[in-house]
Amino acid sequence: MDGRLETLRLLLTPVAETDLAEVHALWTHPDIRRQLFDDREMSADEARALLDASRAHFDAGVPGLWLAREREGGSLAGFAGFLSGEGGPPSLVYGTHPERWGRGYATEAARAVLTHARETLGLRELVADVDEPNTASLRVLEKLGFRRVRRAVVNGRPLLYYALPPEGPP
Repeated sequence: MDGRLETLRLLLTPVAETDLAEVHALWTHPDIRRQLFDDREMSADEARALLDASRAHFDAGVPGLWLAREREGGSLAGFAGFLSGEGGPPSLVYGTHPERWGRGYATEAARAVLTHARETLGLRELVADVDEPNTASLRVLEKLGFRRVRRAVVNGRPLLYYALPPEGPP
């Protein structure tokens, strides 16, 4: 298996070294970094380190990050996958290219990686966190069956923590 996931409109592939420039450009887009990286511009080396960690996770049989491309035309739609916490369950992350917001790609890509994590890898405990003002991401988590478990202020920003019940959808 090559790790590819397919949905009706998207093709998801594990991130690769050759994706670095495209991923870095997406992650440093002001509308993306504001929601995912506390408005801090990530360096190319930091992006490379995340890609390297993702590939190491895939090599170890743990889910990492996938790039999501439109099946028709191959344009970058966004990304979805998991970041591994320190001793905790994998944390769902996702983002949609700002030019493709409002099309449901975040939900579609996140559902695909959640289904893979549950059905193929047997993971039952999955979590996510989102900046409280990011109402679009909150809606995605709720559509996917995540439930809010707590709120905290991290680095001066309100953060909401979610968990997907073990018996819950994707």
